Amino acid sequence: MHEVIVVGAGAAGLWCAARLAERKKRVLLLEKTQRTGTKILASGGSRCNLTTTLEADQAARLFGPRGARFLSSALELLPPRAVRERFHALGVPTVEAPLEKVFPRSQRAVDVRDALLRWAIGSGVEIVLGAAVESLEPAGEIWRVHTREGRVHEAARVVACSGGKSYPKTGTTGDGYAWLSALDLEVIEPVPALVPLTSPASWVRELTGIAWESGATRLLSPAGKELLRRERPLLFTHRGVSGPGAMDPSHFVARARAAGALERPFVLELDLFPKVSREELRARFLALAAAPGQPSISRALPELVPRPLVRAAARVAGLAVGGELPRAAKLAKHERHALIEALKALPIPIDGTLGFDQAEVSSGGLALRELDPRSLQVNRCPGLYVCGELLDLTGPIGGLSFLAAWSTAELVAAALR
Repeated sequence: MHEVIVVGAGAAGLWCAARLAERKKRVLLLEKTQRTGTKILASGGSRCNLTTTLEADQAARLFGPRGARFLSSALELLPPRAVRERFHALGVPTVEAPLEKVFPRSQRAVDVRDALLRWAIGSGVEIVLGAAVESLEPAGEIWRVHTREGRVHEAARVVACSGGKSYPKTGTTGDGYAWLSALDLEVIEPVPALVPLTSPASWVRELTGIAWESGATRLLSPAGKELLRRERPLLFTHRGVSGPGAMDPSHFVARARAAGALERPFVLELDLFPKVSREELRARFLALAAAPGQPSISRALPELVPRPLVRAAARVAGLAVGGELPRAAKLAKHERHALIEALKALPIPIDGTLGFDQAEVSSGGLALRELDPRSLQVNRCPGLYVCGELLDLTGPIGGLSFLAAWSTAELVAAALR
């Protein structure tokens, strides 16, 4: 009989199993698909943004107050710096990228997956592929893991890290939620997260392919409450908006839709110039209005903005926009004010998301109150541990989801030492 059964050979499962076997535990790793780390391979455009350059406390705050408190022990044990050190030791040197991202130097996600797999196999983990788990059963001092093939595996400890419910083609179809619910544990309904948003506005779809790297977005609820603000790139699509600026707050929209509370749209406000105040823009427009030659409003903008995006802002401001942008000298005071507001808070109506098929992760999972955050053992189920995306944790794009997977897996392995 194995000492520990780890269910799910994704990021958290491979790390946890390797760490446990490295510490001389007899570990069985069960994976329902025919390969390990499928989601790792698909991440970051097949480059794998494996962690962040932020310090542990900065990274923790991006999971919100509740998530930050819960992750404190895990991130203290394995901060972002230590993740990079571990991958360097595994033969995967890393490089930093803009927006606090960290990638393998090779820019190949397969190198990350292969390093974890070598670590696991080299440490003595027994890996069984095509083993679809159907249920977890407590039986006195042991746990029984039942698979769809009719096999029953037994161990004193079980670590559930089967992932959430996103990119179903990678195998993360939310199976673990049913196992946990069957044990009478509270599972927060999963919704798509880090997913593109849809918009009913025709002018938004007319900007398809236009990207703006230097802006800031804030998502407002239908009641006007600010839910999240991020200084991240935004991309306009034929369905709405994508990019980190739109995807980071997407779980709020998905949660409202799941609850049937989307009678009115959310609004994603885009500040095209977050480092420039309204007063400075006003001064630029007034100075330009007095300049000879009647230059267009684009001359007053602090950066080179795609013209279609400036035209869209002008239309939202109520200005008549034809082939040419308005002339600064022609703007009335109220028009100048409306244009500045549109440039600083371009309101993009949002009515939904592209769903689980396009979601990088899911938001929801095992309620954090069900676990001891110092070990990730389930309070009412001795011997059962949960880590990775199966937990109700939601962080933004930028290697945060992988960081949570590695660090929670490390914490479980330390608890089972």
